[in-house]
Amino acid sequence: MCRHLGWLGRETSASALVLDPPHGLRVQSYAPRRQKHGLMNADGWGVGFFDGATPRRWRSASPLWGDVSFESVAPALRSHCVVAAVRSATVGMPIEASATAPFTDGQWLLSHNGVVDRDALPSVSAAESICDSALLAALIFDRGLDALGETIVEVGAEDPDARLNIMAANGSRLLATTWGDTLSILRRDDGVVLASEPYDDQPGWQDVPDRHLVEVTAEHVTLTELNSTKGH
Repeated sequence: MCRHLGWLGRETSASALVLDPPHGLRVQSYAPRRQKHGLMNADGWGVGFFDGATPRRWRSASPLWGDVSFESVAPALRSHCVVAAVRSATVGMPIEASATAPFTDGQWLLSHNGVVDRDALPSVSAAESICDSALLAALIFDRGLDALGETIVEVGAEDPDARLNIMAANGSRLLATTWGDTLSILRRDDGVVLASEPYDDQPGWQDVPDRHLVEVTAEHVTLTELNSTKGH
């Protein structure tokens, strides 16, 4: 239902990650290559990055391909850690900036690529929007990102039709899950990219198997299988 991207490594520009690649998020907003659900991602976009330890965001409910203001500033937005997304809204969900990833609790940036039945989610203390992704983000923040895998397995058990691909970062860790949708990883000399789909055709991209948790730090990249009673 969306496409998203995470970066952890040396400082780079938002433009280099989101706008410049030949099949980056800007192109994926109107012509995704691996998206199985929906044809485009025209219901908003968001770019989050870390200014030191502080998460900052630029979000919009308009299509990314037409945002000339962001295009003019993106080369100057530089960070060592980025979470960005383009949105295809779940049917019935509001189309507004507050419903657009990345969401934040003041420490983490988080994006959800997928769909979940809101009735399957426990009550949460606060959410930025009534949309399914914002409520899921609030639940994950409540439970803590160290329990991300357990939370995804629990929600997946409550809603067997859910797609629960998460991308989250706090400036020193980049986490992602695969649960019903695609994710690829690119290990570069200057850092690591996690993305719903490769942003170019260069060698080095590797697909992450479904139902896995990925953790990226400055020292390592770890993949852990997410156990589920539903099976594989």
